[in-house]
Amino acid sequence: MLLLGGLVLTVLLLLDGFANGAVGEAPRAESAPTGGPVPSSVTSGGPVVSVVDGAPRTRRTPPKTIALTFDDGPDPEWTPRVLDVLRRHGAHGTFFTVGARVAEHPALTRRILREGNEIGSHTYTHADLATVPTWRGRLELDLTQRALAGAAGVHTRLVRMPYSSRPDGLTGAEWRAAERAGEAGYVVVLTDRDTEDWRRPGAAKIVQAALDGDARGAGAVVMLHDSGGDRSQTVAAVERIIERLQPLGYRFTTLTAALGLPPAEARVSARERAVGWTLVAAQRAASTLTGTMEALFAVAGILYVLRLVTLLLFAHVHVRRVRGHAREPGRRRRRRRPRGEPPAPVIEGELPPDPFPPVSVIVPAYNEEAGIGAAVASLLDTDYPGTVEVIVVDDGSTDRTAEIVEAMGIPDVRLVRKPNGGKPSALNAGIAVAGADVLVLVDGDTVFQRDTIRRLVAPLADPAVGAVSGNTKVANRDGVLGRWQHIEYVIGFNLDRRMYDVLRCMPTVPGAIGAFRRSALARVGGVPGDTLAEDTDLTMAICRTGLRVVYEETALAWTETPASLGQLWKQRYRWCYGTMQAMWKHRRSLVEGGASGRFGRRCLPYLTVFQVLLPLFAPAIDLFALLGVVFVDPVAPLLTWTVFVAAQTAAGAYALWLDGEPIRPLWTLPLQQFVYRQLMYLVVVQSVVTALLGSRLGWHTVRRTGTFTDLGSGREQSRGPVGYT
Repeated sequence: MLLLGGLVLTVLLLLDGFANGAVGEAPRAESAPTGGPVPSSVTSGGPVVSVVDGAPRTRRTPPKTIALTFDDGPDPEWTPRVLDVLRRHGAHGTFFTVGARVAEHPALTRRILREGNEIGSHTYTHADLATVPTWRGRLELDLTQRALAGAAGVHTRLVRMPYSSRPDGLTGAEWRAAERAGEAGYVVVLTDRDTEDWRRPGAAKIVQAALDGDARGAGAVVMLHDSGGDRSQTVAAVERIIERLQPLGYRFTTLTAALGLPPAEARVSARERAVGWTLVAAQRAASTLTGTMEALFAVAGILYVLRLVTLLLFAHVHVRRVRGHAREPGRRRRRRRPRGEPPAPVIEGELPPDPFPPVSVIVPAYNEEAGIGAAVASLLDTDYPGTVEVIVVDDGSTDRTAEIVEAMGIPDVRLVRKPNGGKPSALNAGIAVAGADVLVLVDGDTVFQRDTIRRLVAPLADPAVGAVSGNTKVANRDGVLGRWQHIEYVIGFNLDRRMYDVLRCMPTVPGAIGAFRRSALARVGGVPGDTLAEDTDLTMAICRTGLRVVYEETALAWTETPASLGQLWKQRYRWCYGTMQAMWKHRRSLVEGGASGRFGRRCLPYLTVFQVLLPLFAPAIDLFALLGVVFVDPVAPLLTWTVFVAAQTAAGAYALWLDGEPIRPLWTLPLQQFVYRQLMYLVVVQSVVTALLGSRLGWHTVRRTGTFTDLGSGREQSRGPVGYT
C-alpha cells in the first residue's frame, strides 16, 4: 500500500510539474536549430497555413473581417472577462488553449464553445515546437486533444505554435514544426497583427497594433492573450477595438467562419471522451494534490518551529525549577505547590515517615541470560540508605535466565518463576509479592548507576507525586545506528519529558526505569495488559487520577538498544502501535473534567499531531520536496532542509548539554535525516494502516485488546515471547 501510494503520488506530482513547466509568454532560451529554408509562398502569404500533400497553401481573412485570437488560456480570471466583452458586442473569437489549463478549467472551456467561439490547440504545456524533440511535439498536441475531449467532448483542427508570430518571421525550425503539424492534419494559424499585449504596453498601444491597416478596410488575424499574467489592458483594448470598428462595418467572428472553412471542432467518440476525462481528472487531482502538499509543507514547517521553540522554553523552565528546588544529596525535595493548586489528595497507604523507605525493584525477564547478571548486580550496588529488595520474575524463559539469578545466591534477590504470559503479567506477579510500598520497575537489559535508586525515589517524598520517570541512556552508542538512537533519546524523549513534567501531563514512564507508589498502581488496577505499550497505558491512567508523574533527569539507567534496522523496526512498531492503542483507550479524557481532562487536553492532541499525523504525512512531504529539488528549483527545498537541520542541531546541542553529554555525536544528525527519520515515519505509517485495517502485528503474538477494533481470531506464529519483542 505504501509503495502503491508513493507511486501514485509521484505520478500525480510529476504530471502537475509537467503541466506547469512553462505557461504563458515566458522568455525562452534562444537556439539555432536548422530546418531548411521557409518557402516564399509562406513568408509572403496569409497567416493561415495548411499543408496538403506536402504543398503549403495560405489564406487571409476577407476585407473588414477580424478574427480575434487569444492565446494561453483558459484563465479563470481573464478569460471570462474577455468572453463577457465579446458577448456584450455580439462578437466571437478563437481561443488557442493550453491543454493543461483546459484540464484544470473544463467548465470554462465548455463556456467558450457554448457562446459561439471556437478553440484551437496551443500545445499542452506551452512548449516551443521548434526546439523540442519530435516525439515531445506529438505528445504535446495529442495530450491537448485528449484534454479537449475530456473537458468538452471535441477535438480541434487548429493549432498555433507557442512563440510564433507573423509568417515573415518564421525560422526554418518553426517551419519544419509547422509542416509536421500540417502533416498530422492541423491547420496552422499565425497572425497578421501581433499586439504583443503580453508586454503590457498599455491599452492604447494594444489597440494601435490591432488597428494597423484598418483604413484600407483589410481583414486581419489579431493575436492577443487571455492568460499568462495581468490581462486587464487586453480586456480594455478588445472592447475599444470592437467599439471602434463595428460601426465601420467590420465583423468579428471565428477564424473558420471568416475563411468559410468547416468548424474547427469535431465531436469525439464516447471512448475518446472517457480517455480524455481520465486525463482531465488526473490533472485536476494533481493540481489539487500539489496545492495540498504545498500547504502541508508550510504547516509542517510552522508546527516544527513552534514545537522546537516550545520544547526549548519548557526545558529552560524545567531546569530553573529543578535547580530552584534542589537539595543536597541524600535529602528529599518537596515540590512547591503553585498558587491556586488544590492540596495533594490523601492516599491510602501513604509513605511512612522514614526518609528512605524500603524499595522493591521488580525485574521482568524473558531469555535475558546475556544481561540479567549485570542488571541485578547494578541494582544491588546502590548507595540508597534504605532497604532494597530485588524481585526477578522469570516469565517462562527458555534459556539460563533463572539459573543465573539463582546461582548468584544473594539474600536480597528473590526469583519468581511463572509461565510466559507477557511483560504486564510478569510485572503484576512481582508487585503481588513485593514487600515495599515504593516499587521500581526495571527492564531485564537495563543497568543502574549507584545513585540511580536514591535519585529516582526522591521525588516520591511529595505526596502529590504518584510516579517518577528516570532518564534512559543508550549504552551501545558506538556505531552510527547507536548514535542516532542516543540522539533521539536525548532530544526526542528527554526534551519532551521536561515539557510534560512542567505541564503535568507525562504520557510515559519508560519500562526501563520508573518508580511508583503501590497505592497509585492499586488505584488504576495494576499494570494493564490490554495494549502493547503497557508503560504508556499505565502512566496515562495514573495521570488521569490527579497524581503527578514527574521526570527525574539525574536518575540514570543504561539500556541496550536494537543493533540493527530490522530489530529497531520491530521495537518501534510495537511502541508506536501500542501508544496509539493507549491514546485511543484514554480518549475520553479529552472531554472529562478535573485532572483527567487536564491531562487529556494537554497531552493527547500533542501526541496526535507530532507522533501520528505529521509522521504519517512526512514521507509524502519529503517526496514532494525531493521532486522539487530534481525537477523544479532546488534552492528553496535545500535551503529549507539546511535551516531544519541547523535548528535541530542547535536544539540537540542544548539537550545534550542539559544531560551532561558531549555534543560529538551530532555529526551524525544530517545523515539521520536520510535513513533513521524515514524509518520512524514508515513505522508510523505501518502502525496506522494496521490499526485502520484491524490487522494484527505479524511479527508478534498479540492478545485481542479491543482497543481499536476486534482484531480477529486465529493463531499466528510468534518469533518471540508475548509482550517482549
